Amino acid sequence: MTENYRNYFDPRTLAELKDLRVSARTIVEGYLAGLHRSPHQGYSVEFAEHREYVPGDDLRYVDWKVFGRTDRIYLKQFVEETNFTCHLLLDSSESMAYKSETSPLSKFEYARILTAVLAYLVIHQQDAAGLGIFGRQLQDFVRPSGSPQHLSQILSVLERTSCSGETSLGPILHELSDRIRHRGVVVLLSDLFDESDSLKLGLMRLRHRRHDVRVLQIVDPAELAFPFEEPTLFRGLELPGEQMVDPRGLRKAYLEEFSRFLARTRKICRDLGFEH
Repeated sequence: MTENYRNYFDPRTLAELKDLRVSARTIVEGYLAGLHRSPHQGYSVEFAEHREYVPGDDLRYVDWKVFGRTDRIYLKQFVEETNFTCHLLLDSSESMAYKSETSPLSKFEYARILTAVLAYLVIHQQDAAGLGIFGRQLQDFVRPSGSPQHLSQILSVLERTSCSGETSLGPILHELSDRIRHRGVVVLLSDLFDESDSLKLGLMRLRHRRHDVRVLQIVDPAELAFPFEEPTLFRGLELPGEQMVDPRGLRKAYLEEFSRFLARTRKICRDLGFEH
């Protein structure tokens, strides 16, 4: 694994993540993979389907006849191969770059570390992890695999990703639901700063595909508390513009609106049967 992420996977460093609002190990062991024990391991003699080759897959199961006909590499899958699959969807829109003065990490840095840890824990448990990174458009999509080499590929993509552009959750989740062909667990990491109707339509598409969805909403402490006192110049991240305001006159209205926003988000997830 790359040097920048090496320390994140030291057991002592993982222990320090306990103060995060969402425990990565709890997510994996409780919701995703810790209680997951597939009754079907390995390969049987009964063929089920093909899937596209992902770097690091075992070449013993390549269907060379299909390769000869199509010049594309596919692997044979069998009835007993029912590996757990987790797709990690990371929001890299400009609003995720926000970092208040007292916060040690930006929202995106926090979410990126959490994504890396989740990928490590899923693959370490010999299940498959995939990655989708998006803003207004899909920037990167790494198909799921459970090979140890696959983790390095995910970390490499995470390292080179930076925040840019606006959020477009509905169309992006619709596109990703079409790319995620087989039912699995989907973990969405985002501040969800978009229209509620757009978010709902995107999540409904994932439910239609029968995915088990976990929504990890990442917000900065300052977004929750609005601790500003002196006249402050606020700059737009996803939309251009800036505004000088007196925070003391704005705080009550802001906190009420942000509370309603969080309540709408929780309700959408609850109504769809998703964990928020």
